[in-house]
Amino acid sequence: MRNTYIIAITLLIFHSLSVGYSYADEESAASYLQSIKNERAKLRQFMQEFPKGGDLHNHLSGAVYAETMLDWAVEDGLCVFLETPSIGLDDKGDCSSDGWSSAQDVLLDANERRRIINALSVRSYYPELGWSGHDQFFVTFQRMMVKPSRLADMLVALSDRAASQNIKYLELMQTPVLGELIGMLSAIELTGDPAKDYEILMQGPFGQAMPSLLANARAARNEAFTNRLRLQKCDTEAASSGCSVEIKFIHQVVREFSPAVVFAQIILGWELMADEGGYVGLNLVAPEDGYLALRDYTYHMRMIDYLYQAKGERNITLHAGELILGLVRPKQLKFHIREAIEIGHAKRIGHGIAIAYEHDSAGLLADMRKKGVMVEINLTSNDVILGVKGSAHPWSLYRKAGVPTALSTDDEGVSRIDLTYEYMRAVTEHDISYSEMKQLSRNSIIYAFLPKNRKQEILNTLEHDFQIFEGKYKTQ
Repeated sequence: MRNTYIIAITLLIFHSLSVGYSYADEESAASYLQSIKNERAKLRQFMQEFPKGGDLHNHLSGAVYAETMLDWAVEDGLCVFLETPSIGLDDKGDCSSDGWSSAQDVLLDANERRRIINALSVRSYYPELGWSGHDQFFVTFQRMMVKPSRLADMLVALSDRAASQNIKYLELMQTPVLGELIGMLSAIELTGDPAKDYEILMQGPFGQAMPSLLANARAARNEAFTNRLRLQKCDTEAASSGCSVEIKFIHQVVREFSPAVVFAQIILGWELMADEGGYVGLNLVAPEDGYLALRDYTYHMRMIDYLYQAKGERNITLHAGELILGLVRPKQLKFHIREAIEIGHAKRIGHGIAIAYEHDSAGLLADMRKKGVMVEINLTSNDVILGVKGSAHPWSLYRKAGVPTALSTDDEGVSRIDLTYEYMRAVTEHDISYSEMKQLSRNSIIYAFLPKNRKQEILNTLEHDFQIFEGKYKTQ
């Protein structure tokens, strides 16, 4: 059923192009791309302007650049712990404790500013004994601190950046009210049976607190989106270009916690996804090779399956197969992607690097193609975290099998990239053709968690933008 729906949307796209479209223009743009693919500056210009549908795999906190976080820390009176370094607050609350400094002082000290930017990202990172790109990437999130009131500012920063790259749509992963759950549920023991565990949670402190937890999450979201419109002066003549970028939240569940905390996050997400105009999907995050993430992987999938069957279907996209041999044992590479789809009901897979190690990999790829399960490709992230790039990347397997894919950034602030950069890597490292590039852009809308009519509106705009873009390269 899902595959039929996707085909119908694709047919609608091409029907809308039947008037006023010239394939000669597309061929001219394709020819120009081939002529400049080894000239990085010209390639950047081309890709910056190229119409991109959306970015569907983008963690909100990891998308903000370190310099921006440091600027906010100065404005909000936060501190920097110099030893790590990391942003936070000392015990005295005034940055005067030993080893601490005000963010303002760090900003004015060139050496300390360099150190904090490097600590919050992979800038200047070089692998060393006992510390991998994987370690550097994930530790950055422990070093960040942004006041909750900055949620709207984050939306402004990301949408303005997206607009400058001709991006139409963002799905941003965001975690609400986690701190309250950790204190409430860390000591709660579950049985391993999702049906029984749901009752344990709902009959205990979590169930009693759930109305207020939901209200807090909804209020924070609504306030952020309202303030975003105000800050960007949307619906005025002075509107920021970022106003044109549509943003939706994916409910982000941090899986490196006890089963009770993870299941409670998923339950909250299920309710928030039922809201009209609220969270549009759910994802599980944190290193897939973490102890709890590995130990409880199937259990987490069964939690999702229980709610899917008992409480109604929701949109699920899951980090799965973000693993390589050596990072984990061989047996842990064989089932994550399959279980995410067959038990976790994932409509999209994030990363999917371990696909070749999956049991009956060819059969799984064929099933993904049949079901229309899309893979979110994160080239720079896979390079930094797993050391997988170029011909070692399994993207070619997905493409050959006819599995739909789309490019995304993962954590563009931490990785020091943007979506344009990922499109450039696709061309230079994977020899993606211009026509394939257009389909990647379309896929990021076709497989977005949006209503059918809204998808079609964005797709129509995207096709119109392609025509304008390609017209600039029309053969004279």
